[in-house]
Amino acid sequence: MKKNIVKDKSVLFALNEEKCHELKVSPTSDEYLKVWIREPTWLEVEQAMTSLMNIDSKKQTFDIDLNKMYRYLVDKFVVRTEPTLSTLELIRLNPYIGSQLKEILPNPMDALGENEEKNEE
Repeated sequence: MKKNIVKDKSVLFALNEEKCHELKVSPTSDEYLKVWIREPTWLEVEQAMTSLMNIDSKKQTFDIDLNKMYRYLVDKFVVRTEPTLSTLELIRLNPYIGSQLKEILPNPMDALGENEEKNEE
C-alpha cells in the first residue's frame, strides 16, 4: 500500500500563533484571567521532560520534580496574560486558578503515552 507524502509542509511545524484562554478567578466570581499559550515544538517537549527528571547515575536513581517542570512550562509557553503577570506571579497563583492553568499548558506526559502506544504496535 502506497503512503501519501505531505504536500503542505507547514502542517509539520508547531503553530506560531498563541491561543487565548480565560481562567475563572474563583467559583463565585465573574472575573477572569486571560492567558495566551503557544504550542511547543517536539524539542521543547523533550526539554520539559528533561526538566522533570533528576537522574543520579552514581546511585542509579532518579526522582521527578513537577515544580521544576511547571516552572519551565509557564516560562516557555505562557506568552502573555491580562492583567500582565510575571512568571513568578503565575507560579504563585491560588490553587483554583493554578489547576486551570495546568490544564491548558502543554503536557509532556502526553508524549510519553504516545511513545508507549507506538511501542505496543
